[in-house]
Amino acid sequence: MKTCLECGDKIVGREDKKFCSDGCRNAYNNKINKDSTNFMRNVNNKLRKNYRVLSDLNVEGKSKTTKTKLLSKGFDFEFFTSILNTNTGNTYHFVYDQGYRFLDNDFYMLVKKEY
Repeated sequence: MKTCLECGDKIVGREDKKFCSDGCRNAYNNKINKDSTNFMRNVNNKLRKNYRVLSDLNVEGKSKTTKTKLLSKGFDFEFFTSILNTNTGNTYHFVYDQGYRFLDNDFYMLVKKEY
């Protein structure tokens, strides 16, 4: 007899079932996927915020904006997921697949990496 991984109740149904209900499955997955510390939660929130800002300003996949506009929308330049140095010497900072590169006069080039 199999028991639910979340509540321990008896499982009825398919042989490969792990949970007695959708509620238990959701509770179990939420528990194991939650950020374990406030620090992780805060960093992930800032990354999500930066991603939303870049996505909103870069609908076409390649565009320009200003530092002032990024900052006014809450963008934090200290939080990104990777750096790409190109053969031409340009440096792009990425938040997942959304990237930005400093140009001149307070302008930034926004790009989207295609996979």
